[in-house]
Amino acid sequence: MSARLTGAKRVIVKIGSALLVDQETGALRRPWLEALADDIIAMRGRGQDVVIVSSGAIALGRHMIALGSGLLKLEEHQAAAAIGQVALAHAYSEVLAARGCVGAQVLLTLTDTEQRRRYLNARGTLAALLKRGAIPVINENDTVATSEIRYGDNDRLAARVSSMLGADCLVLLSDVDGLYTAAPETDPGAELLPEVTSITPQIEAMAGKPGSAFGSGGMVTKIEAARIAVGAGAHMVIASGRIDHPLHALENGANCTWFTASATPVAARKKWIAGTLEPCGALTVDDGAAKALQSGKSLLPAGITGVIGTFGRGDAVRVVDTSGTELGRGLCAYDCADAQRIIGHKSREIEQILGYRGRDEMIHRDDLVLVKG
Repeated sequence: MSARLTGAKRVIVKIGSALLVDQETGALRRPWLEALADDIIAMRGRGQDVVIVSSGAIALGRHMIALGSGLLKLEEHQAAAAIGQVALAHAYSEVLAARGCVGAQVLLTLTDTEQRRRYLNARGTLAALLKRGAIPVINENDTVATSEIRYGDNDRLAARVSSMLGADCLVLLSDVDGLYTAAPETDPGAELLPEVTSITPQIEAMAGKPGSAFGSGGMVTKIEAARIAVGAGAHMVIASGRIDHPLHALENGANCTWFTASATPVAARKKWIAGTLEPCGALTVDDGAAKALQSGKSLLPAGITGVIGTFGRGDAVRVVDTSGTELGRGLCAYDCADAQRIIGHKSREIEQILGYRGRDEMIHRDDLVLVKG
């Protein structure tokens, strides 16, 4: 099963607070972070994209301003997060720089992954960072995100990021080594499930409550994350991060639970485009573009002869030929006004016409589903 990790092109690694922060002193576990960075650099050496989704800001911040170990008020949570985010970003920057890599802090909330325009902006930023060899370190923007603090959704945020970036694999490093049939600390007969192929009510019933003083998530949020990730075509694994070099250990068969996807990220995305999204408009294409689409090409502005309807950047549109026959559906990289201005033009002319450099394609082939004929 470890080939799902070693063979993945893009991997999201989520790190729980209990792994980064010593639960007795509240200090950063620097040697552990150094070992994790070694693992990540090894993955980068194989040509894999790696994105980190990290908890830990509140746990670090509360120690730095002596908030103690009890329950915090909302404003104390947010104050701790504001301080801890600086320390967390600095730590990641140092350990990655020492290994020749650039770390980039990205603060997100679930809203950023659900509102279409913010989703597109976040995806574009992360894609640009990966293209230039940086390692994004994503944390919830806990200074403003109240519901995420209360419910501990960094697991779900990591799954949303996995879906957003078309990742092949999501790794949830935690203080547990997988999903058990019962609580292992109270039931000696509890068994670790090595693989879950379907999230059934029985699987959901195995989830327990949060088990860490510093972590705010639990197995419930991990199963919710699995549902999101697997639905987007990514395999997801829950593994223990209690040991040094946890990713290396996972590659070598450490105990874990895999949630397996039945489709690739691209196939899952195309299914979503074809079956879920309601088209907001249409693009009419000439015969040359229609032929190019059938051969697996992207839709370029030069082959478009008309824009129909009102739509925004990232909305679904129909693609029709000159007779009005639907050829397919896809996500348009431009809103209707800008699309109208660049149709019939070469991609190299887009920047001069619009005043900014957008995508070369009106609809990328990965965002296009053709009608079967």
